[in-house]
Amino acid sequence: MVHGVAGKILRVDLSTKSITTDEPDEDFYRTYLGGAGFLAYYLLREIPAGIDPLSAENKLIFAFGPMTGLAMPGATRNCVGAKSPLTGGFSKSEVGGFWPMAAKQAGYDAIIIEGKSETPVYLFLTDEVVEIRDASHLWGETVMDTHDALVEETGVKRLRTCSIGLGGENMVRYACVINDLKDAAGRGGMGAVMGSKNLKTIAAAGKWKPEVADPKRIRELTLLMNQDFLDVPIFSKSLHEVGTGEHSQMVGGNAVGNMPSYNFARNDFPAVAEITATKAMADHGDGMEACAACSIRCKKTVKLAGEYNVSPRNGGPEYESLGALGSTCGVDDLPAIIKANELANLYSLDTISLGVSIAFGMECFEKEILTREDTGGIDLRFGNAEAMLQMVEAIARREGIGDLLADGVMAAAERLGQGSEEFAMHVKGLEIPMHDPRVKQGLGVVYSVEAHGADHCAGMHDTGATQDSPSFEHYRSMGATRPLPANDLSADKVANQKAAHTHSLFRDSVVVCSFVPWTIEQTVDIVRAVTGWSYSVHEALMLGQRIATLSRIFNLREGIDVAADSLPNRMFEGTPTGGLKDGGIDREKMQDAISLFYGMMGWDEQTGVPTRSHLGEMGIGWAGQYLAEPVTV
Repeated sequence: MVHGVAGKILRVDLSTKSITTDEPDEDFYRTYLGGAGFLAYYLLREIPAGIDPLSAENKLIFAFGPMTGLAMPGATRNCVGAKSPLTGGFSKSEVGGFWPMAAKQAGYDAIIIEGKSETPVYLFLTDEVVEIRDASHLWGETVMDTHDALVEETGVKRLRTCSIGLGGENMVRYACVINDLKDAAGRGGMGAVMGSKNLKTIAAAGKWKPEVADPKRIRELTLLMNQDFLDVPIFSKSLHEVGTGEHSQMVGGNAVGNMPSYNFARNDFPAVAEITATKAMADHGDGMEACAACSIRCKKTVKLAGEYNVSPRNGGPEYESLGALGSTCGVDDLPAIIKANELANLYSLDTISLGVSIAFGMECFEKEILTREDTGGIDLRFGNAEAMLQMVEAIARREGIGDLLADGVMAAAERLGQGSEEFAMHVKGLEIPMHDPRVKQGLGVVYSVEAHGADHCAGMHDTGATQDSPSFEHYRSMGATRPLPANDLSADKVANQKAAHTHSLFRDSVVVCSFVPWTIEQTVDIVRAVTGWSYSVHEALMLGQRIATLSRIFNLREGIDVAADSLPNRMFEGTPTGGLKDGGIDREKMQDAISLFYGMMGWDEQTGVPTRSHLGEMGIGWAGQYLAEPVTV
């Protein structure tokens, strides 16, 4: 059997309460590796076409990688996937913390949750036992209170949990899954799928240690990263000091139009210096923490007393949260943003979709599409921090106008009409993150074509690849051509993005953190040392293409085709002030770049449908059968 893996996939059917295991062969592991690779395979093969994502027929998969469970920086992560209740298509999300290590060390490479329990349950998982236990007493509790209750109930002090709060229970369509207290598998509504199955938590406490093929090489690489990561040219030292959202990054982004504000209608925020991570740590910081066995320590913790009373146990806001709950809503009240971030963790809500949904509601209110009667008397205007916090509560509980916004901006705009579709900021239903494609136009191509929508972790950030640097040299080794301006949409830029995208999918299969500055060569070296295979960079990038193709076929089967590969109209317009004044994307250039991306991926340039020869080259000819009869949704 392959080193570094348990050799077992755990299946838990909540409808029948049956627990079984699969034992894939070595060829399966080498073809799909883990994480995103497993998700692409199982979701396409096992989820029936056209199902309701919140039905018992959907499957929720937690997948680990060959690095998971090892005491290495960036190695304690897992990938979560299902058919998305937010987009209706393929969805995956990555997350770190301590739970992935505990769950992998229970002796499984993935956990497939099937069916639906009639009553709330949780899964208790060790290397000795797998049990489905009653969770009726936990339903309605926050993520933190659930975790604490299970530590006491099981008597396992080192227990690790992944849970949902009110957001997941009430099936907010962008509810996330929280590892322990603050690490979120944020995008696509995986928490809503978990809630639809009446699954509150997976509690894990494994002790099994993966056996690697070359322990000496693993020790060497671990020591190298632990000792020297601060000196690695492609590492941002500010991550170690304040996490994401450092002052110069946010202020600098604001200057060039990359600080989403007022629902992307503007992208300069005058009070940006008041909502940075640097400011948060200076005024309210409680220290920096890390995922298991990681020296980077990029996770900020903050605390507030008095009115908001924020516990450092619930972490602190990263860049995406500062932007989504702050500038995107026009809010410059840092303590209110910190509180909203804590509530999102307690209730298991994706802060990106949450903030953008609230901002959409604010724009609807200011344009008089929503009234005070609709909002229950809430003055839902940009900049109203109290209203923003009220909406977090209303969305988590699906109360009043919160019920509308809990379905995300695409569904909300469809219900409201009256031109609101023009300021629903999403791609395929997934709300746009805090990286504006009008500034990072190559990333806009990835937003458009990525199977699960606008994902800022799925491609190259153009502003960091405008000149030769150690960071760009890293991309060259994956097939990038040359540094280019951030607003370039040439064939060379598309090639750069294709290289970065396929690398990201390989990385999400290993599953390794993007904040730890492993080069692709080092990551491949780790795979070799763990498994004993003669793995190569070429094989890694082929895996990335394989995953992108399988996830695209999943979407095509569900009726999500080229028409969905597009950005909101607002992205093709400038903004009234700031760095994006008169600076929208050229629509024809973007469409041409998308067609070029299709071709470079081995898909038809006009339809985006993977070709038969490409499927054969990728070793996934079996997937062609799912292209025969797309479902109309």
